[in-house]
Amino acid sequence: MRVTRPLALSGAVAILALAGCGGSGGKDEAAVPKEVTGSLEHIAAEADCKPNMQTDADTIRQALCKKGKEKYVLATFSTDRGQREWLNSAKDYGGYYLVGRKWVAVGQQKTVTALQGTLGGTMEEGSEHMNPGGSHNKNGHDGGSGHHG
Repeated sequence: MRVTRPLALSGAVAILALAGCGGSGGKDEAAVPKEVTGSLEHIAAEADCKPNMQTDADTIRQALCKKGKEKYVLATFSTDRGQREWLNSAKDYGGYYLVGRKWVAVGQQKTVTALQGTLGGTMEEGSEHMNPGGSHNKNGHDGGSGHHG
């Protein structure tokens, strides 16, 4: 239901504000494991997260997780279409998204890259028109030279 979207989206936007600017992951990435599936609790357990539930609705469930000192949002969706619509809206705010089947993790690049080694999924980056030069343009990181890798 659309009523949950502003609340759910605001959580992702809030985590992007918390995430700040991560370091560049210039290393070769390890092989990505088979993508996990299941409930938010199952995916959180695979990521060694005790989920702090933020939204618990029929169409989306969203929790705040911690990985070391970093925070990220873990969201699960009832439909593929609902997930894609949420992603299309959320990516306007920039940031990094680890996308699985009916789930998304949102946070700093290094955090979601590390999660990819556990959860599988594919990396997507938010819109550059909100963050010219990509999501690493704050505080002089990257110098607007773009991403490689």
